[in-house]
Amino acid sequence: MQTIGLIGGMSWESTQTYYRLINQQVRERLGGLHSARLVLYSVDFAEIEALQHRGDWDATAEILGSAAQALEAAGADFLVLCTNTMHKVAPQIESTVAIPLLHIADATASLLLDDDVTRVGLLGTRFTMEQAFYRERLEARGIEVLVPGDAQREVIHDVIYRELCQGVITPESKAAYLGVVDTLAQRGAQGVILGCTEIGLLIQAGDTDVSLYDTSAIHAEQAVHRALPAGSLDP
Repeated sequence: MQTIGLIGGMSWESTQTYYRLINQQVRERLGGLHSARLVLYSVDFAEIEALQHRGDWDATAEILGSAAQALEAAGADFLVLCTNTMHKVAPQIESTVAIPLLHIADATASLLLDDDVTRVGLLGTRFTMEQAFYRERLEARGIEVLVPGDAQREVIHDVIYRELCQGVITPESKAAYLGVVDTLAQRGAQGVILGCTEIGLLIQAGDTDVSLYDTSAIHAEQAVHRALPAGSLDP
């Protein structure tokens, strides 16, 4: 079993989802009392959030690059960055270490293509929905990406930072998100990416007939696949 290096805390609300899903899936694969070999570096999200909204992405890359180096030194075999937005600085993080980073957009794109989905809606922070770093990664795999209109993007973004990252779940926000999902489906989206790791705390597959792709769950599953060779029964 390889050791997974998690860069978390963005926010810890979703990082705990990664920890739970990874360990559950390792137990399902190996049985008994097995759990994942992993190391976690959890950052102070208030510091990251302030830098995001100031547009100081270089400073965020320095913080996360240091986290990556610490995980490598602690014995991680590969990295999992437990956030969508901060994959904006994935290349800078990768440049600081010798171990690979499992990119969340690549994991998501692979599942979309397995499901023959080539036109998808994208929910996330404004940074993820509006900037090119995430969308272009999907488009390079032949997937067309639709994003909500400006007013809907503002609602999606505000709920993430003001509610979901602070563990607040409200029926009003859930209804608003599901309305955006419906709009994207009406525009031709075959599915919708929950492109912020907290969104899966608010809406789930049973809430809508539209196919939802929860990036936290997808990323965690891919991390387990990488950590455990196919057919492995050995710890």
